[in-house]
Amino acid sequence: MAPLLDELDLAQESERTFLAAFRRGIKPEPRLTVSEWADRNRFLSSRSSKETGQWRTSRFPYLREIMDCLSTTSPVQVVVLVKGAQVGGTEVLNNFVGYVIDHAPGPFMAVLPTGDINKRKSRQTLDPLLEDSPSLRAKVKAKKSRDPGNTTLMKVFPGGMLVLSSAGSAPSLRSMPVRYLALDELDGFPQSLEGEGDPEDLAERGTRSYESSRKIYKVSTPTVEGRSRIAFAFKQTDRRYYHVPCPHCAAFQRIEWKRIRWEMGDDEDRLDVAADLRNGKRHAWLECEHCGKAIEENEKTQMLAAGQWIPEDPRRGDLYRGYHLSALYSPFGFYSWSTSAARHIEAQGNPEKLRVWVNHDLGETWKEKGDAPEWRLLYERREAYPTGTVPRGGLLLTAGADVQADRIEVEIQGWAQDFESWSVEYLVFPGSTEHEEAPWRELDRLLEREWPHADGGQPLRLSAMAVDSGFASQTVYNWLRRFGRSRRVFGIRGRVGTAQLVGLPTYVEVHVGGRRVQRGARVWNVDTGIAKEQLYGWLHGRPPVDPGHRFPVGYCHFPSYGPDYFKGLTAEVLVRRRIKSGRTLHDWEKKYERNEPLDCRVYSRAAAYLLGMDRWQADDWKQVRRVMAARVVRAAPADQKNPRPTRTPERSSRWHRARGRSET
Repeated sequence: MAPLLDELDLAQESERTFLAAFRRGIKPEPRLTVSEWADRNRFLSSRSSKETGQWRTSRFPYLREIMDCLSTTSPVQVVVLVKGAQVGGTEVLNNFVGYVIDHAPGPFMAVLPTGDINKRKSRQTLDPLLEDSPSLRAKVKAKKSRDPGNTTLMKVFPGGMLVLSSAGSAPSLRSMPVRYLALDELDGFPQSLEGEGDPEDLAERGTRSYESSRKIYKVSTPTVEGRSRIAFAFKQTDRRYYHVPCPHCAAFQRIEWKRIRWEMGDDEDRLDVAADLRNGKRHAWLECEHCGKAIEENEKTQMLAAGQWIPEDPRRGDLYRGYHLSALYSPFGFYSWSTSAARHIEAQGNPEKLRVWVNHDLGETWKEKGDAPEWRLLYERREAYPTGTVPRGGLLLTAGADVQADRIEVEIQGWAQDFESWSVEYLVFPGSTEHEEAPWRELDRLLEREWPHADGGQPLRLSAMAVDSGFASQTVYNWLRRFGRSRRVFGIRGRVGTAQLVGLPTYVEVHVGGRRVQRGARVWNVDTGIAKEQLYGWLHGRPPVDPGHRFPVGYCHFPSYGPDYFKGLTAEVLVRRRIKSGRTLHDWEKKYERNEPLDCRVYSRAAAYLLGMDRWQADDWKQVRRVMAARVVRAAPADQKNPRPTRTPERSSRWHRARGRSET
């Protein structure tokens, strides 16, 4: 009898356990929103935030509605945020992650453009989030633990896991079904994965198992009009903008760039005005569109607190919500209107800087100009300087090499401040690039060659060379490997749609003696679309009428080349075509078969970028000019047979590359 009673007790206990678990399963989740969770549980440390202590949604009041749409209490399934800089878009994702781990566990996938960005995101943002908030620290194992539940790309917690995936890896995107999905920096995703299709669509397929309870968060700074994923996603929503009341007349309005004002006289130098705006000698303000009164930036805090989201298309928004935030909404003390005005002034005449300002400050797409100038116009404004000699004004040299089956074509380009450039020489090295050493020996000689300068000083060597690896890739990798991590020779690979002129390098294997060599050569991805669009903008520049005036930013000088060079330089045009999803893809098509001059110019531009030229300020160029001035050989006095060497700026290691010295 006793064994029967024991079995009966065990059965009753099992039934009670099952019923308790069943009741927990059908019990609705507590009504807690993401913003409420963050205000109660999120703690910020100096490792991850400018402001430390308890998270306060009131500091970013416009984020409350965005976060709460990601809560399990909201019927909204897809939230799209088009953002500028310094508005807290990343904090929405952080709070969303913390909310899921602590309150509504389930499978979560966060997708970023590349694996390198994933690792950086994990170290700089995710790890501090988990370690600094006590409620999260208790649910995710410490990294030093032997439990494999906390790695760089995977965080396991009770009831779910968070996986960081790369938009460039199809296997990682389809690895598991997910209830929660975050697509971060969406415009950095590749246009397509070979043989797999669109990475955005591939990632969203994983949410089909949770169609009624899924949450998808898409966030990004926009890039190019017609090519921007986040802009396209935003158009499919109700398109909400944040309206704030005027402190004078209480009328609601958007904070828009067209109404930002600052002090500027008619004859003042624009760079002086920008410097004054940065150092506080001048300031910018917002002009009310209703009463016309000036709204000072220190009034922004109360304006943001009283603001409200208003949709452009109220008919939508039940399941898909879209939000737009420019950097002009950044809270007081983060990113000021004066700083934005200074950046706007400094970007005038520089398409690349202006593009960054439009994307990051306004949160708007950049309208690409893909119209090539008429080649005859460039041909007619050729100049009389000789090829093979660096013209006056040229301060350093770069080269771009295009590898073809039966030749290597190279352009040598001289540079000065504001991207003014001169074509110094265009060379063709014949020979089979896969089976003959001759063209590669010529490329070696080019790195050792010196070009005379029109100022009569010491000749210049190449500061940087970029070599395309799209054809005869293995041969190019073998050649590049000899230079190691050179800061003078760069292997590049052309891509379209990476959203940045030059991306991060990747290591490629090379074969030596029949075996593979890990990390054998570095190859840098170059967005040829961005480079061509910028180049065509520069080629449209016109020389000044008054000889005393400066040339426009990016002005290109050419010697007496023949028509074929200029036809090749303008050989491609930008075309737009719609795909089934409704997005518009941009592509470059040839209108003239021989486009090698265009490719060489693009690669030379990439070499200048990798040299660091895009980061140089006016003082840096002054230093380069001092180095150039020191190159001019002056006769020593007759009684000074062994003069003591003078320490000139050229001895600074920072400027070795400006003189063309290899730092291999």
